[in-house]
Amino acid sequence: MAFDSLSEKLQNVFRNLRSKGRLTEDDVKAALKEVKMALLEADVNFKVVKQFTKSVQERAIGQDVMNGLNPGQMVIKIVNEEMVKLMGSETTELAFRPGKELTVIMMVGLQGAGKTTTTAKIAGKLKLKGKKTLLAACDVYRPAAIEQLQINGEKQGVEVFTMGDKNKPVNIAKAAVEHARKNEFNVLIIDTAGRLHVDEDMMAELEEIKEQVDVFQTVLVVDAMTGQDAVNVAGTFDEKIGIDGVILTKLDGDTRGGAALSIRAVTGKPILYVGMGEKLSDLEQFYPDRMASRILGMGDVLSMIEKAQENIDEEKAKELEQKMRKNEFDFDMYLESMSQMRKMGGFSSLLGMLPGMGLGNGKMPDIDTDEAEKSLARTEAIIHSMTKKERTNPSLLNPSRKQRIAKGAGVDISEVNRLVKQFEQMKKMMKKMPGMMGGKRGKRGMFKGLPF
Repeated sequence: MAFDSLSEKLQNVFRNLRSKGRLTEDDVKAALKEVKMALLEADVNFKVVKQFTKSVQERAIGQDVMNGLNPGQMVIKIVNEEMVKLMGSETTELAFRPGKELTVIMMVGLQGAGKTTTTAKIAGKLKLKGKKTLLAACDVYRPAAIEQLQINGEKQGVEVFTMGDKNKPVNIAKAAVEHARKNEFNVLIIDTAGRLHVDEDMMAELEEIKEQVDVFQTVLVVDAMTGQDAVNVAGTFDEKIGIDGVILTKLDGDTRGGAALSIRAVTGKPILYVGMGEKLSDLEQFYPDRMASRILGMGDVLSMIEKAQENIDEEKAKELEQKMRKNEFDFDMYLESMSQMRKMGGFSSLLGMLPGMGLGNGKMPDIDTDEAEKSLARTEAIIHSMTKKERTNPSLLNPSRKQRIAKGAGVDISEVNRLVKQFEQMKKMMKKMPGMMGGKRGKRGMFKGLPF
């Protein structure tokens, strides 16, 4: 995640605070000096950092904190609360016109920020919420922009309105509105053209669309990897055409993430969503409190549960559970469990949501998530190299069959042996734990909705 480095530094500061029984004013000031440096290194706006540390210090050196039973813990609580406040306190969602009125959303941003992909991601989210959404391809300058939107729209099962690249964007937008009204769409999302930098032509085009079309929400897409530039771009767009909210993309990348902590404070505009990957499902609602928890190493279990609910096939989950109850766990089920985990974003994505995991904070051993992902891929290759009979009846796996499977998967036979051993151990464990499979623990047991 973008904040791994910041998280690690802040957790080191907090660990030192916790280790002290009592805190002096100097202890708090020294800790906040380190917090300040960590935030600046994460590319958080200087004025934002200054105000943030000032607010924390004013609250942290109060008598209630300094004389409390656990002052270190209280300071951490204050940092968390101030960080949530910095990012907007409350979650802001896209706004829609009442009833069946058509809501027009205009997506804007610089070229390369991921605007076209994000447009399709939003359409997918709205479809899940029961909105009948139409996409309009108004980027007539970038090669393949229209085709990219059409391909992604098809993947999301959302219609794309296009008039090719020979018409003016404002005319395409107006025609799209007519098409949407005639065909009873709830939402129209206009994908506009970006430029490599903010220029007059782009702004004039966006202003013309807003004059000719009744745009209800203007959403800016910015690249989190550009750091402070993302904040500056947000300020310029808001000043020139007015924006209602921001979507931060590439927050999963190797970036310092300062934009997420600065945009709301500098522009006053809320972050609506964050892009956490390249898949069309990799778009998360932005929750300031959950983001603060992730940054401070407290995890984000709520987002993980929501991800599971969105991506896990309930019927397949029930089928897995029933087979487990009957002790019919086989390699096909093993494969299905890995497929479910991939739908949730993979090993590294899930680890990033668990408290204290993947952040090198000293509480848990360092986990090489890249190696874990590769190991999962090798496991899948081994299972795919088995025959259908071998997958459903692992007792058939004699040495010659294992040798064939290893060759087919491109791995050493020791990896096949290891997988078979792990599988047998898991099967024995499940046989000994009927209560966890539903027994006395209620309707669905502890494994309800979980990928195994």
